[in-house]
Amino acid sequence: MDAPRTQTVDLNGKPFFVRHWGDERLPKLLLLHGFPEYGGAWSELAPLLSARFHCIAPDQRGFGQSWAPQDVSEYTGSKLVADMAALIGDEPINVLGHDWGAAVAYGLAMFRPDLVKRLIIMNGVHPVPFQRALATGGPQTAASQYIHYLRAEGSEDRLAAGGFAKLTALFSAHMDLSWMDEETRARYVAEWSRPGRMRGMINWYRASPLIVGKPGEALRDLPELPVEKLRVRCPHLLIWGADDTALLPEATEGLEDFAPDLTRVQIAGADHWLHHQKPQEVAQAILDWLPSD
Repeated sequence: MDAPRTQTVDLNGKPFFVRHWGDERLPKLLLLHGFPEYGGAWSELAPLLSARFHCIAPDQRGFGQSWAPQDVSEYTGSKLVADMAALIGDEPINVLGHDWGAAVAYGLAMFRPDLVKRLIIMNGVHPVPFQRALATGGPQTAASQYIHYLRAEGSEDRLAAGGFAKLTALFSAHMDLSWMDEETRARYVAEWSRPGRMRGMINWYRASPLIVGKPGEALRDLPELPVEKLRVRCPHLLIWGADDTALLPEATEGLEDFAPDLTRVQIAGADHWLHHQKPQEVAQAILDWLPSD
């Protein structure tokens, strides 16, 4: 496993921990992890991309060694996007996001299109198709009921109890966690154990405006979404682990209406944790799609 170069950088006056793979003269590729991961989650994938790209993987706000404020109000989408806009700087780069990292990646593409050359999403969702799927009361609503558990006050303590037993169970629910060997788990536990990090990580769910109803009950009178502002105008690649049980295919239905330049690639034999389970296949999909400029 290729070890990354690491640094702590100041973003909007706050410290963020960043990992780097590849020559810094190469085109940049920003890698945005999801829950409950950290920048080290890219350690299998980034080395496979680093011959062609300078891979940049921050611990996002609330995670790992980066700034972890405790107030829910510090985790609004605009603040999370502003962190990564500050990291990118002035020149547009390629952006890849997984899970919650996909929400930030979409936010950059939609609200800071000047900073995103091309967008790659791995088992993550655009807010409109996802909210529509949640509103039906169907399978995606049922699959997302864990969000209520996470949003409840004190969930961070319950997840951390017993050596993070409940967090590990949530991580692996109905999915393959064989990639998390003893050494890998020890690294994750070390990151989860940092003071205030569990609350910071969970606050992403608490601050989200997504409305999750009850299975079998359709939601009515949802707030109007500013559809025109939520378009992805750059080229967009969606890589999907076919066996994901947390995010279902219906959560991406109609994505083409918001991303007209969309390419879909499905990875068989992988679920939500596709970058750990099938890094070679995921890397090949990315390298086949991304030009080397």
